[in-house]
Amino acid sequence: MFKTSNWLHLRVHFSYFLLPIYLFALSISPNLSEGGLLWMLIILHLFIYPASNAFNSYFDKDEKSIGGLKNPPPVDKNLFYLSQLFDILGLSLSLVFFPGNYTLFFMLIVYILASRAYSHPMVRLKKYAIISWLIAGFFQGAWVVWIVFIGLDDFSFNQIFKPHVIIPGLLASAILWGSYPMTQIYQHEEDAKRGDITLSIKLGTKGTFIFTGVFFALASLGYFFYFREYFDVKYGFIFLGAMAPVVLYFSWWFMKVLKEASLANYTNTMRLNWISATCLGGFFLYLFLDSSHVLSVVGVY
Repeated sequence: MFKTSNWLHLRVHFSYFLLPIYLFALSISPNLSEGGLLWMLIILHLFIYPASNAFNSYFDKDEKSIGGLKNPPPVDKNLFYLSQLFDILGLSLSLVFFPGNYTLFFMLIVYILASRAYSHPMVRLKKYAIISWLIAGFFQGAWVVWIVFIGLDDFSFNQIFKPHVIIPGLLASAILWGSYPMTQIYQHEEDAKRGDITLSIKLGTKGTFIFTGVFFALASLGYFFYFREYFDVKYGFIFLGAMAPVVLYFSWWFMKVLKEASLANYTNTMRLNWISATCLGGFFLYLFLDSSHVLSVVGVY
């Protein structure tokens, strides 16, 4: 269980790419504490997400590059047990540091079950292009926003249906629905070999870029109007500015791929993920600190 190869498959560093979702959720959470912020971050990014990565790796048994691992080592049964251990630890921490918040506990369980259904051979949602796209984007986006909201504020589940909560959740998913096919673009051969006909395979390399570009543009427009309606229009313009490096790199990469298809590879995909996560994460951190007036309190301006 504790072999280096198994720990590599947890891909803890890959959680960085989902950090913007957590940071975005903070901006809609009215009741915050330093301890709650820290433990929610730890539960999701150091336990629940890595457990999902390990579980997925165990059943996929990839031989070529996967998200966060360019050369994945072989897997064994101990990786399966390690994924169980991390899920149990994450759930246990939620009970310890968010006592009495059973809504959070059960929402985490639902997330775990959805992630397992994605890759377990008895269900294997991953082999269904549209369903897997919808499920992955929904649970890693909207569901996580609502998990953080419920966890930090100890609200009842029905609170997520209020417009100021459900809209940002769906916007978080919209970004992921746009980017999700890009994470599959270098795995066409490996996925097809297992019978997983992903959305990116259906779209083709060029189609994946076009789909992501259009979806990202629509999602960005949605964010702009959301910020104008619920915060201040200045955040909409700052958001668009923060996304400029992502758009520039994406456009440059697309032009390169049109000339040489082999450049739709692992290295360039991870580079896009890193730029996107950094720009989005930086903006959402600023949104949280500025809209909550933390920056004013500490005297930044």
